[in-house]
Amino acid sequence: MSLRHAFERTVRVRFAHCDPAGIVFFPQYLVMLNNLVEDWVSEALQLPYAELIGARRTGLPTVSLQCEFTAVSRMGEDVTMGLSLERIGTRSITLLAGCRRGDELRMRVRQVLVVTSLDTHRAIDIPADLRAALERFTQKAKT
Repeated sequence: MSLRHAFERTVRVRFAHCDPAGIVFFPQYLVMLNNLVEDWVSEALQLPYAELIGARRTGLPTVSLQCEFTAVSRMGEDVTMGLSLERIGTRSITLLAGCRRGDELRMRVRQVLVVTSLDTHRAIDIPADLRAALERFTQKAKT
């Protein structure tokens, strides 16, 4: 996995992210990752995440998550959270994501999101506009 990703955001490590040792409590990385996914859908894919979840009743829950934590992040640091699209399936997508400070990897993730109906809570095919946005993102990332 690369340190750099196709979609990245700087995040300030806050007091709320940290445990009593003053370092990011590992579940907080997952909260930061979820925020990153929301920003990615809204900004990079140009599909308002709130509309996808609310009006369209389409969910993107995590069904698989592999994490590796390689170094600590401390309160007050600015870290870079990033993600890249590894795979587009029929009903799911696989993301590679991570957190770094400069060239130091702090954590990395492989995450599978499945597209669901929030009415039935069952997997559905990726909607055409979402698939097209994912494909555009993939093409843009290659250039």
